[in-house]
Amino acid sequence: MTQQVPQVPPTETALTGVRNFRDVGGLPTADGRRTAFGRLYRSGHLAHASAEDALFLGGLGLHTVFDFRNSADHKLDGYDIELAGVRNVSIPLSDPADGAEFWRLVRDGNIEQLRSILANGKGTERMLTMYRSTIVDRTAEHSRVLHALAEDSVPALMHCAAGKDRAGLSIAVSLLAVGVEREAIEADYLKSNDPHRRYKVKRSDMSETGMSAEVMELLNPLFGAEAAYLAAAFAAIDETWGTTDRYLAEGLKVSPETRERLRERLLDQG
Repeated sequence: MTQQVPQVPPTETALTGVRNFRDVGGLPTADGRRTAFGRLYRSGHLAHASAEDALFLGGLGLHTVFDFRNSADHKLDGYDIELAGVRNVSIPLSDPADGAEFWRLVRDGNIEQLRSILANGKGTERMLTMYRSTIVDRTAEHSRVLHALAEDSVPALMHCAAGKDRAGLSIAVSLLAVGVEREAIEADYLKSNDPHRRYKVKRSDMSETGMSAEVMELLNPLFGAEAAYLAAAFAAIDETWGTTDRYLAEGLKVSPETRERLRERLLDQG
């Protein structure tokens, strides 16, 4: 039987060992500008990048790759490939113990465990809680990212394991800092649901039972991009700081001068 090749939009590059890659250019800001192409990219991890993938990534002129995974992720998938002349910065956005528990559930959880932990909306609530806590509890990490981008780290690639949650929130925070509309941030975020972008779930039991429709339905909230997840993050900003400007200034300690440097680096100057 002929293997089906994932359909990739013609404007994108099909990477064989890296999921969810895309340029975050072309998004509109509130003042009528757009994010520049070739400045900020997002993806899943680079540990399984092919030689062809590495050649493509190496040609992007990247300054920095931000890896938001923790040690449990690294143990599971491995460390990123080395790209010549590119700085790799590790900024874990989740606790390794939580990561180990998460991957044990995904890889080894039996149907009873999955039902107990994820059924009846509990999987979705788990994700909503994670998005809120990442915004409120990881201000130091997100501050570090924004200051690095403003200083010298562009062009940059941000990734986690799937390129959806931790990388998605870091991209969202970066876009908020330069004035991109929340609706545009959401539209880019939801692209992670495209079939050719989604994380390939692997389980210890890859049989029909281990990968049954019920199992995959229970796991789906953990690997899908939902507008409600990002809305929870935005709500956490509004409830904790009142406005995006106060979140950036008080929560992330980003000065007006730093925000202007970010705009110079990430927005189209035309």
